[in-house]
Amino acid sequence: MKRSCTISSKVLSAYGLDEASEFRPLTSGHINCTYLVRSGKKQYILQRINRFVFPSPPDIMENILGITEFLKKKIILQGGDPERETLSVMQASDGKYYLLDEEGEYWRCVNFVEGASAHETADRPELLFEAGRAFGNFQRMLSDYPAETLHEILPGFHNTPKRFQQLTAAVERASAERLSRAFFELQFAQQRKERCGLLMGLLERGALPLRVTHNDTKLSNVLLDNNSGHAVCVIDLDTVMPGLAAFDFGDSIRAGATAAAEDETDLSKIRFEFSRFEAYARGFFSAVGNSLTEKELETLPDGAWTMTYETGIRFLTDYLSGDVYFQTKYPEHNLDRARNQLKLTADLEEHMPEMRSVISQLAKEYC
Repeated sequence: MKRSCTISSKVLSAYGLDEASEFRPLTSGHINCTYLVRSGKKQYILQRINRFVFPSPPDIMENILGITEFLKKKIILQGGDPERETLSVMQASDGKYYLLDEEGEYWRCVNFVEGASAHETADRPELLFEAGRAFGNFQRMLSDYPAETLHEILPGFHNTPKRFQQLTAAVERASAERLSRAFFELQFAQQRKERCGLLMGLLERGALPLRVTHNDTKLSNVLLDNNSGHAVCVIDLDTVMPGLAAFDFGDSIRAGATAAAEDETDLSKIRFEFSRFEAYARGFFSAVGNSLTEKELETLPDGAWTMTYETGIRFLTDYLSGDVYFQTKYPEHNLDRARNQLKLTADLEEHMPEMRSVISQLAKEYC
């Protein structure tokens, strides 16, 4: 059942917004309930954290506060503007950085970054370049942050072998009808069982370092300056937690290196577009500098493959489980999504040599 999202007087009073003159709901996000609030000459983002998706909001806020305060110090040292280049979390009247209302809901308030906007789709290479630059800068500036001190907000979120185990369990419980419809997708997934554990295996062996990762590196989570078009600030930090650099780079490529939506049913439209990949990668390398190890750079293309494969088997798992996690618009929506992502996975496999060549070239140029 969908919960109503109204702001109580307690919430407004706690953040000193009793005299706010404007409340405008923002609908671009799908998880939290979000308002743009104007009070005097300033604007704020007031948000109710979805405690069903995120069971421990205080842990989220501790992570966000830790990295944003760390980033502010770096930004100031570099002569930047900490009020625009990272988020500022507002204190409630009790001194905490979140508020628990009368209904047991968690709220937070952050600054609104003036003169900047988010873009849902990349209709030109410059947008992908700027997204890459933003997340490369995010990775570089947090490269010496103690990632192991962060809370794991969603345990095992990018543990692809465990995602495969969940698919196997779903197969055992699935109806014969759904198994039949997903036969070829299951074959495809099974054939790549060993490959999907590459990154986690390297992490476990200590070949890849634990990093601060954003875990939702899509274009819409980067604010771009309205005048210059340059990246200003990375937003939506709920899923910041320990991970691998290849996770963030890979998910950006999964989402950005094809112009097709992730539920496009015409598989001929789902193809890896080299120019989009190159634009993002160049932006990323222009900012990340020498903050990543040689092995991390080498495995960035593997991150693109892994994140795409993982997303595909997650959709497939949900389809076989009866569509219990992802929202669907029609009975085979999750199966179509799985086919889409697995088609892109196959396309990425064909272009892996090209991706490795570009990464090697950019590493020599920038690192």
